[in-house]
Amino acid sequence: MGLTEIEIRKENNLKRYIAGLGSLAVAFSGGVDSTYLAKVAHDVLGDRMIAITAQSGSFPRKDTDEAVEFCRGRGIRQIVVKTNELELEGFRENPADRCYICKTGIFTQLKAKAGELGIAYVADGSNADDKGDYRPGLRALRELDVKSPLMETGLTKQEIRDLSQAHGLPTWNKPSAACLASRFAYGETITREKLAMVEQAERVLDRYGFIQVRVRMHGDNLARIEVAPAELERLLSLGSEISAKFKGIGFVYVTMDMLGYRVGSMNEVLK
Repeated sequence: MGLTEIEIRKENNLKRYIAGLGSLAVAFSGGVDSTYLAKVAHDVLGDRMIAITAQSGSFPRKDTDEAVEFCRGRGIRQIVVKTNELELEGFRENPADRCYICKTGIFTQLKAKAGELGIAYVADGSNADDKGDYRPGLRALRELDVKSPLMETGLTKQEIRDLSQAHGLPTWNKPSAACLASRFAYGETITREKLAMVEQAERVLDRYGFIQVRVRMHGDNLARIEVAPAELERLLSLGSEISAKFKGIGFVYVTMDMLGYRVGSMNEVLK
């Protein structure tokens, strides 16, 4: 596909921005944004760039495996750091600023690791669209001086997808992702067991071929399934089958959100 002049200009600005940092550790989840950022940073900085991937119960194992596979295939230096968000003070209680607590803990750890390796800066994959939704995690990034090159150069999600496709990145059409802790209503206690239940349930939907999925958990045993609006009818037709599999995981009640998947649905109670 052809890129627009604006997309080409923004990518050139991104390259200049990254070059100015000298050395960079990219917080790499394997998603659309961080994959594109890692690719460009590696092109610009070479061995002065490293990908750091956090691994914990808050992140689907599938995503971590894909991140490792991508770096291995591209010759990008990578380290996987084990993190434990459940041990962070206040995280389990899942307050409205949970993302702030989480990102403060994770990026403090990533910055320390980057420092040990002699890397000057740490960057994340936040993009220009992330300024819109309720995102307390951005405050943590600012406080820790974590760079957000995609946001700084004004790159939107769609532009990142377009540029990723032009570069042949396998993630160009990958569904948007978020940590598993985002599946719980604010104030609901997060446990390792609940995180595992949500991950298993979403894996069930993946196997049925649903592209964009979220399993929101309410209380200890209710699942609220979100899929793309165009796939709601198919989800309903598979209701009995999927419900049985969810109950095998430990859910008692299995429901479908009739509005379908949307970004930040758990933030709707804050508005």
